[in-house]
Amino acid sequence: MTDLKIPTETVTLPSKGLVYPETSLLAKGEIEMRYMSARDEDILTNINFIKQGTAIDKLLKSLIVTPIDIDELVTGDKNAVLFAARILGYGKEYSFKFRNESTGNDDEYTLDLTTLDEKSLDENIFEKGKNEFEFQLPKSGNTVTFKLLTGKDDKAIDAELKGLQKIDPNGSFENTTRLKRMIIAVNGKTDLVSIVDFVDNYLLAPDSRALKKYYNEISPDIETTITLNKDGYVQEGVTIPIGISFFWPDA
Repeated sequence: MTDLKIPTETVTLPSKGLVYPETSLLAKGEIEMRYMSARDEDILTNINFIKQGTAIDKLLKSLIVTPIDIDELVTGDKNAVLFAARILGYGKEYSFKFRNESTGNDDEYTLDLTTLDEKSLDENIFEKGKNEFEFQLPKSGNTVTFKLLTGKDDKAIDAELKGLQKIDPNGSFENTTRLKRMIIAVNGKTDLVSIVDFVDNYLLAPDSRALKKYYNEISPDIETTITLNKDGYVQEGVTIPIGISFFWPDA
């Protein structure tokens, strides 16, 4: 049976690899993934993995052939890998429920996932091999340097939020916690004390919104907002819902 092989596909990364060090395999802008096997489905149906919220990451680690750490992927690239895994596992058609405003009823729409485009990427603002970007805040005039968050950052943010919520169950910390992880310098100061002090005490709300808007604009990713068109009913600006049927189509 050693001559049997599972076919693979090359998956392009929306970032084109520009944000990764040149020593990283991710700098090539593509990775190799294999098709899902019956054994991989065991990962998706593992109750402990589902409860822990680790099933998807374990699946991606299993499917990616290129020897990389998935936690190094910036969010948009990981999204691309996620959609590729769904296609390689259960095909390109994904059905989900939507509210048909013309009838007032819930309806079902089937989307071809292979038709989703990558966001337009302005390569001029990227310095190859560096995950660093500058932005001048419009109200205060301060200049911040920030990075695109990775899977490792997301896990660190989640862990910190859990700790903060234990201390203050009624508090809300997600916005500032993400900003502190995203910003890597303020007016050239790179120490954590200066960054934390700035976010907690000097970052104006309009500047915060402007920074997050710019972050979203430049972030490489998959376009997950579509124009829904079914039986003559058209609805623009629909965000693809990633529900339980995305990886558990029989659920």
